[in-house]
Formats: sequence, C-alpha cells, structure tokens
Amino acid sequence: MSKSSELYERGLKVMPGGCSRNTILRKPHPLYVEKGEGCYVTDIEGVERVDFANNMCSLVHGHAHPEVTAAVSAQLAKGTAFTIGTEVEVEFAEHIISRSDAFEKMRFVNSGTEAVMSCLKASRAFTGRSKIAKVEGAYHGLYDYAEVSQTSKPENWGDADNPNSVPVAYGTPKAALEDVVIIPFNEPERAIRILEENADDIACVLLDVMPHRVGLITADDAFIQAIYKWTRKNSSLLVFDEVITFRSNYGGAQEWYEGVTPDLTAMGKMIGGGFPVGALAGRADVMDTMDPLASKVLFPHSGTFSANPITMTAGLVSMQMFDQNAVIRLNKLAQYARNSITEAINLASVPACVTGAGSMFRIHMKAEAPITYRSGYVTPEEAALTKTLLDHLFDDGIMMINTCSGVLSTVMAEKEIDRLAEAVLGGLNKMKNQF
Repeated sequence: MSKSSELYERGLKVMPGGCSRNTILRKPHPLYVEKGEGCYVTDIEGVERVDFANNMCSLVHGHAHPEVTAAVSAQLAKGTAFTIGTEVEVEFAEHIISRSDAFEKMRFVNSGTEAVMSCLKASRAFTGRSKIAKVEGAYHGLYDYAEVSQTSKPENWGDADNPNSVPVAYGTPKAALEDVVIIPFNEPERAIRILEENADDIACVLLDVMPHRVGLITADDAFIQAIYKWTRKNSSLLVFDEVITFRSNYGGAQEWYEGVTPDLTAMGKMIGGGFPVGALAGRADVMDTMDPLASKVLFPHSGTFSANPITMTAGLVSMQMFDQNAVIRLNKLAQYARNSITEAINLASVPACVTGAGSMFRIHMKAEAPITYRSGYVTPEEAALTKTLLDHLFDDGIMMINTCSGVLSTVMAEKEIDRLAEAVLGGLNKMKNQF
C-alpha cells in the first residue's frame, strides 16, 4: 500500500468519505501533499505536478510565496486572534475599498459562502423583502438560499420560461425554495419577465458574471445591463458574487460592464493570501444595516475569526502585490493559455472548446462554446470524456479543477502553459476514438 492509500484508510474511519472537502477525492484514493512551492506541488509519494487548480482559485501567487510567508511568520509570533482590534484590519479594508468606486464600506468574514450569505441578509434587511433571484446553475456556496438550482438537471429543471427552484441538499425547507426565484443566464428577456412576476418581493438579484458551474461563461453585456436597470426600476439590490472572479481585474470582473455598479459585492478566495477569508463591500447605506452603533440594528453581524490578523496580513501583502501590472500580465498569460489549448484541440481534431476570461479557463467536451447553463450542461458522455482527460493530465503532471478548469498564478510563465498544452494534446490524441 502507498502512503496515500494508508492515510485514506485512516481517514475513512473518522470522516464521512474520508475527508472534509469532496474536491480532493480521486479513485481509488486521494493523494496527499508533501509541499507546495511556487506553481508546483509535490505529493507524499514524491511526485511533482504543475498546479493549475491553485486550491480552487484561491492562490493568486502560488504556494509559499516568500513575501507572504515572511509577513505571516512575523504576525504568528505576535498572536493569531484577539478580542480587540488590529491595525492591519483597517489597512486591508482601506486597500480593498481603494480598488473599486463601488466600494464605500466593507466587512471581513471567513469564507465565500459567508460573504454571499451576509450580502443576502443585508439585502433583506435593507429592502424589507424576502425573496432573492439567482441564475440557474450558478454556485454561491452552502447557504440554503444561495445554493438552490446549482445542480438542476434536465429531468427536474422545468420549463426554460419558468425554471424550477431545485434543492441541492435533502431536507431543504420548502419555504427556502419558494423564496428563491430562478432566472436563466444570458437570456435577458426571459430573465426580466420572471423578475417582473416577483417584482414586489425581490430583495436582490445575485449574479456571478462568469459562473464556474454554469460553464465559466462570461455574462453578456446586454444581460447585465438589463438586470441592473431592472433593479434600479424596482428598488431591488444588485449583488455580485466575485468570490472567484475578483482576480479578473484590479477592481474585479465588474469592471467589464460600463455603467453598472453593484450595490454589494461578495469576495473571498484569493484576497486571503492562502488563508480562509470572505468579505463584502458596497454602498455605505446598505452596509450600515450591520452597524452595531445604529439606534436600530437591522442585521446583527459578527464572527469569532472574522478579520483575524493572520488572514488580514496575508491578504494585504498578496493584494498589494496583485497590482495593475500583475493583473495585466496574468490575464495576458491566460489568453496565451486559452489560445494554446484551442490550438491543441484543433491539432487533435476533436469536438472540444475552451471558455473563460481573465486568468481562468475551462475545457468543454463540446464542439461549440456554451452560452447558457442549459447549453453548457455536461451530459454523462461528456462527463466521462472530461474525467478521462483529467486523469491523463494528472498522470502527466498537471493538476486541474475537477470540471477541467484551470486558473493561473503570478509565479507561472509560458513554459508551464506550453507544458499544459502539450499534455492536453497528448490526452486528446489518445482519446480520439472515444468521441
């Protein structure tokens, strides 16, 4: 037995599925890490791989970056968490707010899930309404109201003109499903028609402008503009989930849409510098629903490890390094990656394609790039092809996200991209007879 198989046997005895996060699972067993350095990860069997997963998009500077490590080590010696404030929390908040005109005030939390949840609760508190609207298929974390219909399928997703609110977890309260309005992605006329039917009850529309689960497809400008104008007309809030996409521009992917300013933005992942983090930022009057000094507190909000100095220190250093030049360079490298993968697909002459923007990409086992959740739905046959390619890449020294998605870090260069493209071409050539 390998070291990893032995560890997994131990894990199965003490954790459901042998782990605390399903993304590590592989057959016959997961592998376990020895160390990460830069854009390379070495497992406990001694195998080194190029890391295009970057802990599900959370590592923008790769592993064990010396500047982050030095800053965190210094803070560790001073303490990890306190019941009094820290200067670095204020400094980091000032930095995040400086990155976007949409940010007037903000608060830190501990995960993207918590950030989205807080945005939804703040929206309800501010508007006095109970319903939220979200895109079919979009992932926004574990909160009951945010996760509805993220895994809907042809057999349960209903009519395109009126998509069903489909639960993810068994036991989801019916009331939660009734308070979530599902709209189609990139179909503005259908979406507005559905919103109009619920206009008096919608506290906010929750949008990820490039939702990973939908297919890492960018939202059309017409779709975003239509939703934004509808929220202005109906006194609802527009909430952007930028937990993954904030890395796309200096001030987030929302910079892609001229004239559109979300009322609240949820952030997480890479702003923590490799540590657990979440944040929400936006309009001062909406954020002030959480103000504990107000005569009437509409949304009491706190958290034991929110704004802990380890995360604040790592996050501040990381985001300061991720300046305009770093963003531009990384996005340019990602375009090189998307072009290189597309060239590999063409050379292999198979029905596949690439989506994505900013510093992210996703390989689809489809001839045409999808534009909606339903056109991007992964069939069982496509899922099998995707798994085959992922297994080939993994065996060839390439780590990817389990949807066959990749995200870059600033420590990468063209040589890592070339290695990826070569591995993709090799895998697709071996799979030709399976298409």
